[in-house]
Formats: sequence, C-alpha cells, structure tokens
Amino acid sequence: MQSPSNHQVAIDRFVATCQADERVVAAFLGGSYARGTADEYSDLDLYLITTDEAYEDFVARREDFMRLLGEPAFLEGFGIPNIVFFILPDGTEGELGFGRESHFNHIHSGPYRVLLDKKRILAGADFPQREPAPADQIETLRRLVYWFWHDLSHFITAMGRGQLWWAYGQLEALRRYCVSLARLRHNFADADVGEEVYFKVEQAIPAEQLSSLQATFCPQEEGAMLQSVLDIVRFYQELAPLLAQAHGITYSTGLERVMLGRLENLRL
Repeated sequence: MQSPSNHQVAIDRFVATCQADERVVAAFLGGSYARGTADEYSDLDLYLITTDEAYEDFVARREDFMRLLGEPAFLEGFGIPNIVFFILPDGTEGELGFGRESHFNHIHSGPYRVLLDKKRILAGADFPQREPAPADQIETLRRLVYWFWHDLSHFITAMGRGQLWWAYGQLEALRRYCVSLARLRHNFADADVGEEVYFKVEQAIPAEQLSSLQATFCPQEEGAMLQSVLDIVRFYQELAPLLAQAHGITYSTGLERVMLGRLENLRL
C-alpha cells in the first residue's frame, strides 16, 4: 500500500498501539485506502474492536487512546457514540470507529483491510453497504418536493423587503434541493441526499447533470438573483414532478401555481 509518509506512520502507530492494548482484539482500515482509490488528499478511516467487557471503558477513555497516536490538534465526536474525528499535528486527518466483539458490523460499510486480528473475528466478516430504507427515502423526497416552495416563499419575501443577504441564503437552500433531486434521480438509494448533499457529488452523479445550475452562482444583485431563481425553479420543475409521480407522492400543481404567481409579481 502506497501512502504519504505521515499516513503510514499513523497506521503503524495505530497497529502497534492496538497490539499492545489488551482491550483491543482487532483493527482494520476502511475508506479509500481499503478501496484502492486513495490519493494525496485522502484521510484515514481507522477501526478497532474491543472485547465486550472492555468496550465501555474504551469509550470512556478513547481520548487517552488517541493521544498514544499523537497529541491531536483536533478531536471531536460530534455526539456520535462510536466514532471520533481527529487531526494530528503533522496534518494527518481521519476518523476512528470502534465496536465491541459481539457487535461490530454496524461501524463500517464496504471493503476493509485487516491490520490486526488477535482472535480471527474478522475472518469472513462482512460490512454491507448501508442504504436508507425505501420508506425513509420517499419521505426525504416528499420533504424536498414540498419544502422547495416553502423556501421559495422566503426568497420572495426577502427580495420584496430588499433583504438581499437573506434572499441569497435562500438561493443556496433552493439550489441544494435541486442537487438532492438530481442525486435521487440518478440513484434513489443515495444516502447523502438531504444531509451532505455536496459531499463527493462528482462521484455520485455525472457533473454535467448539474451544469444548468452553474450560472445560478451569481453576484448578490437583484437582477442576477431573480434570473438565478428562475433557472433554479426551472431545474426543479424538470425533476420534482416526475420523481414524485414515480414514488407515489402527490405533486401539488395548485401550490406550484400560487408560488409562481408570487414570483411573477415580484418581477413586475
């Protein structure tokens, strides 16, 4: 495995630390390094598995474990129970996920590379790709379809009051709905829709599918913003009704008519 020297140092230190820690029974590497797609900008996706008895102790003292890899410049769990995100002083960035011996398949999805396996619990282990439940994804689509008009209403109000900063923020919200819809059209099981919609978007869909949105990144000027919102609405109208129909969601043409009328009044 080819990796930047600081990454290899961190991996070697991680393996040695896990080997010396009696609480840890296995460790593995995920992410782009496991998939064979890592580049100079990749981070490290590290995972370890503890004994059942030691798991709670490890969770409570996970910061002490991380400091054995190097005093972190950044260490934060963001309230997620079985993961911490870190940046080391040499710039190494990554995340450490952890599970217990009797329950660990939920901590990762996709390919992995075994780094340490004291009890051979990773032999034949499977970490299936996680996909949102179809019902949850349909609800996500329903929110996108309807809340688009809600945020368009905010855009119209802000523009009518001459509050361009607020209106500009609503443009971005509307654009995010459109990117989410484009991702759903391409792959309805896309797990990043509605959450981190721009996350690795070039890997999720062909970039040309978003090309008509490029011009909507406009100056904060009234005329340019009005043209941008028209382009965004047009993009939305090309996707939302068809997606709604395909997944059993009622598309309100009445709501569309009301909001387009308000938008037209704003332009007069």
